[in-house]
Amino acid sequence: MKKQKINLFQCLAIVAVILFFDQFLKVYIKLNFPLSIYGQAPIFDLGWFKLLFIENKGMAWGAQINDFIPFLTEKSGKLFLTLFRLFAILFIFHWLKKTVKENSSMLFSISLSLILAGAIGNVVDSVFYGYFFTDSYFQIASFAPGEGYSSLFYGNVVDMFQFPIATWTWPSFIPIIGGNEFTFFEPVFNIADSAISVGIFIMLIFNKSFFKEN
Repeated sequence: MKKQKINLFQCLAIVAVILFFDQFLKVYIKLNFPLSIYGQAPIFDLGWFKLLFIENKGMAWGAQINDFIPFLTEKSGKLFLTLFRLFAILFIFHWLKKTVKENSSMLFSISLSLILAGAIGNVVDSVFYGYFFTDSYFQIASFAPGEGYSSLFYGNVVDMFQFPIATWTWPSFIPIIGGNEFTFFEPVFNIADSAISVGIFIMLIFNKSFFKEN
């Protein structure tokens, strides 16, 4: 696959397919379920896999920009994060276009397509969801443009997948974490996050062949 080529239209088709399923699932969950409140039963539960409805105001695992830059308010940090994501999309798209033009490997182009699709998927939430949907706290949201829970650029990212495969308690002799309970894998994520993770994983595995010319 690394020696095969792929054109820009095929790359954008990959982006479109991932984006469709990502947004379809997010909108379906948002319009059919209230937020999964701690202590309540998930939407679907197999033990090792749970389907939830979580809204992420920040970055991965709920971290927010203002947690790292104290002089930013939560609102200004949210706007900064959304704008940063928009610029990141432009950069990734330019990189993908340049990669395809230079006839780089098919696998490298696919990995960039996955990352681009995931970035766009989460940006759609951040930019539009607050404006188009009412809030989901203890109620099912409705589609109400202009009457949403926030304004443009201040929406929250919808997450739903969790794989709490195993839970254990660290031995007490281990410093700092000893005696604490740990669940693998506890973070809640979405299709867009998965696309980004797979794209980055491919880059890490094949980075020597991807970047050998540089």
